[in-house]
Amino acid sequence: MKLPVRGVSAWSALAVLLALLALSRPLDHDESQYVAAAWLSARGRLPYLDYLYLQAPLQPLLFAPLAGIAGAWAWPALRIVNALLGVIALAGVYRAGRLAGVGSRAAITATALFGCCDILLFSIGTARNDALPLALFAAALPALVRASLGRATPGSALLAGLLLAGAAAAKVSYAVPALAYGVLALADRRHRPFLVALGAAPAALLVGWFYRDDPAAFGFGVLGFPTRAPAEYYVADGRAWKLGPLAKLVDTLKFLALGPALVAIVAVARERRRDPTRLLLDALLLAAFVAALMPAPTWRQYLAPVLPPLFVRFALAIEARPPGRIARRLTGVFVIAGVAPSLIALAGARSGVPMIAAMRQSAAIGAALDRAGVAGPVVTLSPQFLPGAGYAVDPRFAAGPFYFRSHALLTPAQEPALHAVSGDRLAALGRPGAILLGGEGAWTSGDAGLERPLETWARAHGYRAQAVPGGRFRLYITPR
Repeated sequence: MKLPVRGVSAWSALAVLLALLALSRPLDHDESQYVAAAWLSARGRLPYLDYLYLQAPLQPLLFAPLAGIAGAWAWPALRIVNALLGVIALAGVYRAGRLAGVGSRAAITATALFGCCDILLFSIGTARNDALPLALFAAALPALVRASLGRATPGSALLAGLLLAGAAAAKVSYAVPALAYGVLALADRRHRPFLVALGAAPAALLVGWFYRDDPAAFGFGVLGFPTRAPAEYYVADGRAWKLGPLAKLVDTLKFLALGPALVAIVAVARERRRDPTRLLLDALLLAAFVAALMPAPTWRQYLAPVLPPLFVRFALAIEARPPGRIARRLTGVFVIAGVAPSLIALAGARSGVPMIAAMRQSAAIGAALDRAGVAGPVVTLSPQFLPGAGYAVDPRFAAGPFYFRSHALLTPAQEPALHAVSGDRLAALGRPGAILLGGEGAWTSGDAGLERPLETWARAHGYRAQAVPGGRFRLYITPR
C-alpha cells in the first residue's frame, strides 16, 4: 500500500524528531557493551568466541557493518539507528491496527499514544539492545493479524517467523511471545505453522551455531549472567529489597504510568468482545508480560515487549467503544508523564548536547593515547568512548562494568576461557598497554567506585598517570 505524501512527510518528520531526541539524551553506561560489541564485530570479532557479550547474539552482527561505516561516529550512529527502529515499531502498530479493521483515526490515536510512553522513548533513545527486538516484534504484528483473519500468505507466514525469531535472537525475553505464537500457530493451521517455522530457521540456526561453537560462553552470556548477576549485585549492594515482589509491583506500575500504557490496559480489560484477532493479541500481551516480569528487579525497558500488542489491542478497544471526556483528560495526564523525561532531556541539552560532548571527549582520549604511543587494545569500563578515539577495547572488558562488578559468577579457571576479568581477580590482568578511567560516574548513570580496583592496581604496578583534556578521564600508561 502506497502512503500518501502527507503520510510519508509525517513519518519522515517523526524519524528526524526521534533521532534528535536520541542524540540529546544523557549518556548512559548501559550503552557500553553494545557499542563495544558492534565495534569489535565490525573488525571481525565474534560475540562469545572472541569477546565477552552478555546478551543474545543478533544485534552486534547486524550492527557491525553500520559501526564499520560510521567509524569514529559509531556511538551516535547506533543511537540514530535505534531511533529509526522506533519509527518501524510505531509503523508496525499502526499497520497491524488497520489490518485488524480499525479506522484511521483510532489507529493513529493508538500509535501516537504508544509513542508517548517513556518505556518506548528510552528504549529507542540509547544505544542499547532494546530497539531492535522491539521493532522486529512490532513489525511482525501485521502478519500475525493477517493470519488471525485467515488471510495468511506464504510470504507473510515466512516473514512472521523470521521477525519473531529475529527478535528472540536479539533479546532472549522476546522468545516468550514468539513461543506463544508458535503454540497458537500449531493450534490453528490458518497461521501456516510450517512456513512460520521455516521463516524462523535462519535466526534459530544462527543461535544454534554460537551455542555449538562455545556452549559455556554462550550459556553464560545469554542465560547465566542475566539470571544470576542482578541478585548477586543487589544483595552485595545492600538493596536486596529491590528483588522482592512488592518492589516489582511498584516498579511495574511506575514505569507503565510514565505514559498512557495503564490507560490502554484498563480500556482493553473493559472490552468484552472476543474474536480470533483479539484472542491472538491477548495471548501475545500475556506472554509479553510474563517475559517482562521474569527478571528481577524490573526496569522500564523490560516492559517494551508489552507495548506493541497492547496498543494494537487498544486501537480495537477504542474503535469499539470511544473514550469519554474524563478518559480523554486522564489520558492527557499520562501522556504528559510519559513525555516529561524526554522533554527534561531536551531541556538539559540546551547547555550542551551530551553526544557532541562525548565525541569531543573521545577525540581527546584518542590524542592522549596517540601521544603515549599505545598500540594495542585499552582496558576500560567505558568502551563506548573508544570508537571515537580510534582504539579497540580489551575483549575482556567489552561488557563494560557489568561483569567486572561481579564476584562469584565464574570461577578463576572459567574467566580466561570466557574472556572475562572481574574486579576481584586483577592478578589475571596481565600487562595492558593502557588503562582508561573516568567514564564511570554519575554523569553516565554509573558508579565511580567500580573503577577504584583498576586504579589501585595500575598505581601498584608502576603505571604512569596521564591527564586527558576535558577533566573527565584519567589514563594510565604501562611503565617504560
